[in-house]
Amino acid sequence: MLVVTGATGRLGSRIVERLLERVPAGEIGVSVRDPAAASGLAARGVRVRRGDFTDPSSLVHAFEGAERVLVVSAAIRGEGAVAANLAAIDAARAAGASRILYTSHQAAAPDSLFAPQLTHAATEAHLLAQGVPFTALRNGFYASTLGMYLGGVAETGRLVAPEDGPVSWTDHADLAEIAAVALAEPGTFEGITPPLTAPVALDLADVAALAAEILDRPVERIVVGDEEWKATAVANGMPPFAADFTLGMFRAARRGEFAATDPALETVLGHPAVPVRTVLEGLLRG
Repeated sequence: MLVVTGATGRLGSRIVERLLERVPAGEIGVSVRDPAAASGLAARGVRVRRGDFTDPSSLVHAFEGAERVLVVSAAIRGEGAVAANLAAIDAARAAGASRILYTSHQAAAPDSLFAPQLTHAATEAHLLAQGVPFTALRNGFYASTLGMYLGGVAETGRLVAPEDGPVSWTDHADLAEIAAVALAEPGTFEGITPPLTAPVALDLADVAALAAEILDRPVERIVVGDEEWKATAVANGMPPFAADFTLGMFRAARRGEFAATDPALETVLGHPAVPVRTVLEGLLRG
């Protein structure tokens, strides 16, 4: 049994779809907080069980009989995320899984300026200590995140954000496919993977240039100070903690934390990664 957690989420749902292309539905199990939300998977023959990282006892049943478990990182901010991820890893080990996979990030490090990377680093360290074969999928930065910074660009012709740096924007579809390959074919990756990224890293000036081509109108990249950006974001309704969280991403980008690219993703998939331009076309044209 191959078990995937978070199977109704944006990444997890795509992983299950790609996994269904590779193995029979009866060999797939999903762990979800709300089984009703996965009724469509159950109808297709996938084993659906309730599993909540914040309720570790529920994972015993969710992971029962698992040969391999893919732990999709908990969608929780702060210290609770580490505890949740560790609970899932411990439950997978207790269930007797022969391999544990985890959706990490290319910038995972205990000194990262972007808070989620601290969570990924702590989770990877825990995986290393388990004595069980594991795969930490060091995903590139989700290209869909660009949608947060493109609001109004089509109308104003201005992309306003703090100073940034190159980011290896990578599409969910490619990251879901490579996770499915790694889960279905355990020899694909051992331990911590290379960065699983698209082949090009772009900063927001590059993104603005692409947006201008797509929209066929000028788009100006405007750099504002961190505090000015935060004040505007909060005035527009963003909670202060969320603004600080987002600023961490810009500060990490400025330090080059997301700049690395690697051919591993395209090599394993056997096809080119989805270009950032394609993602931008979807975001700007709807």
